[in-house]
Amino acid sequence: MVLVLVIFYAIFNGANRGTIYGVMCGLLEDLYMGRFIGISAISKGITAYVLGRLQGNVFKENLLVGVIGVIAGTLLNSTLLFILSLISFAVFNLDKSIFMNLIYQGVYNTLIGIPLYIWYYRSSTQGFLRKGGKL
Repeated sequence: MVLVLVIFYAIFNGANRGTIYGVMCGLLEDLYMGRFIGISAISKGITAYVLGRLQGNVFKENLLVGVIGVIAGTLLNSTLLFILSLISFAVFNLDKSIFMNLIYQGVYNTLIGIPLYIWYYRSSTQGFLRKGGKL
């Protein structure tokens, strides 16, 4: 769910702010999980940067933007985590469970992302997440 929020934040706020938010959320996730510190921070930061670059080119009111963003972000983040784990010499077995986990995570993130995107969009345009407006 953290990844989904990072993706939405990046889509709505751009690459620079999204990268900072992604790195901070990834760092908190690394600290909580107790894994190698920095792997999630780097992967979420890069994912937020890539998806944040789309900020000016997409119609945020379209639900499909959120769904495609979550799918692409999950795939990119998982690929980056895999590469960073290989670089950091983390011990794991390469088998089909990694790919099944990617599919399960993609489906889960997409299902949870749909209502969350609707809430996030409404909140960023009319609610407490909107920029510079009064409540």
